[in-house]
Amino acid sequence: MPKITLTVNSEPVTRDVEARTLLVELIREDLGLTGAHIGCDTSQCGACVVQVDGAPVKSCSMLAVQADGTDVLTIEGVSPEDGLNPLQQALHEHHGLQCGFCTPGMVMTASALLRDNPDPTEQEIRHGLEGNICRCTGYQNIVEAVLAAAKTIRG
Repeated sequence: MPKITLTVNSEPVTRDVEARTLLVELIREDLGLTGAHIGCDTSQCGACVVQVDGAPVKSCSMLAVQADGTDVLTIEGVSPEDGLNPLQQALHEHHGLQCGFCTPGMVMTASALLRDNPDPTEQEIRHGLEGNICRCTGYQNIVEAVLAAAKTIRG
């Protein structure tokens, strides 16, 4: 069994994993971080998105051994200790979630988008979130929340 070492939410992790173990399985089953959801088993929905070295990645389509030596950020690692980050707060305020199943993946994808583009247009947000499916909201409130979060982050 390969031994891998990575950093997850700023904590070093070393594990023996089967070569076929998916990153989402390592995160959820071995590390107990259940925010990344397994929603479709086909890498279509985006509910499992985490950031690997800052890039949004569908963790159901990446082997854990591929994450060896990387820095992984999950939804559990994005909130400050005293509450919500600006994107999470904006999703709450703009009713950008209903059932919440897609929300962790949306946050991970949108936060990378806002880091790379702090002043996105509505069209850029829609394009950036294309790999994340929400079956509840119709996306408009999610887009409005990302726009509001961008404004807050820019100050």
